[in-house]
Amino acid sequence: MKILVLNCGSSSLKYQLIDMDTEQVLAKGLCERIGLNNSRVTHKIFDGNSFEKEISLQNHLDAVQIVMDNLLDENYGVLQNITEIDAVGHRVLHGGKFFNKPVIVDSEVKNAIRECFVLGPLHNPQNLMGIEACEKLMPGTKQVAVFDTAFHQTMPTKAFLYALPYEYFERYQIRRYGFHGTSHQYVSMRATKMLDNSNLKIITCHLGNGSSICAVENGKCIDTSMGFTPLEGLAMGTRCGDIDPAIIKFLICEENLTINQIDDILNKKSGIFGISGISSDFRDIEAAAINGNERAKIALEIFYYRCAKYIGSYASAMNGVDAIVFTAGLGENSPITREKICSYLNYLGVEIDKEKNNCRGREIDFSADNSHVKLLVVPTNEELMIAKETLALI
Repeated sequence: MKILVLNCGSSSLKYQLIDMDTEQVLAKGLCERIGLNNSRVTHKIFDGNSFEKEISLQNHLDAVQIVMDNLLDENYGVLQNITEIDAVGHRVLHGGKFFNKPVIVDSEVKNAIRECFVLGPLHNPQNLMGIEACEKLMPGTKQVAVFDTAFHQTMPTKAFLYALPYEYFERYQIRRYGFHGTSHQYVSMRATKMLDNSNLKIITCHLGNGSSICAVENGKCIDTSMGFTPLEGLAMGTRCGDIDPAIIKFLICEENLTINQIDDILNKKSGIFGISGISSDFRDIEAAAINGNERAKIALEIFYYRCAKYIGSYASAMNGVDAIVFTAGLGENSPITREKICSYLNYLGVEIDKEKNNCRGREIDFSADNSHVKLLVVPTNEELMIAKETLALI
């Protein structure tokens, strides 16, 4: 059984073809700068052979066509015929109020994805383009939508509802949705397998340029740090995270800014980049901090501190925690980030094994023998999770 997984961004398309009998990635690649000059595609197959080239990609239909061509390529292909693909699993950012689980795509599902354009304007339209491109190029092949917000739909009302006039929730469904759901679901499931226990209180930390933390109790999300949009929560690469909303009016008045300019500042010029003035890449910030840059040090301390605060609040929400899981680019690959965050958590009985923690990009339990809480690194695999969900449906 072969599943093609597509993740369509605003100007990119990531893909993997996975043989679900063995969970082997047969091929994977990336189409970049779709609709822009100097579009580029990279493609790699299971034996390590790969290529990279510039190519004109006017839209996502062109990109999906290139994916098909790559998979059938005489030298770099892994298929004889496109009909060997049994289904396509699509990452869709926002499912709004409509979806709490993956679904097979039909006209009603597509209409619901369109209704969520206003909630995910940079991703949902492109996600739908990818679906419709596959429908055109692969008629008859089942398409499955896996929503980034779905895993968080088990949050109770007390966790997802904002303290705004209730009619705004009724009229516009203004509430906390949460994101990175597929990643949080995957790593929490892996954690239960690593610990051989499905009845656990787990806090999953998806830490990278975009970061979120999730409280998972007995396999279900009960709270998460991102909200109505991915702007809420932690200070991230370029996103501000939690701020006093009155700051927005203050800046509009004092700096004579438009609401679009404010939105650009909060999403693209804030966070670790805004504080440090150096970069949104944590590797650059860590290097600058080591070299004595004070603003870089402050930016990192703010990030560690806010992560620890969310972990503490979720331990309170679940009345305890059995395991804390670190994943994504920073969580998987930065031992110092994990150590600094854990240094705030001694009151929970958290103790790290520094030697075990000195690792990057692999599954490991780095908790000390006397730690009351298990500390895990679990590399995320959203594509495999999407493929699993797709296979389960078809």
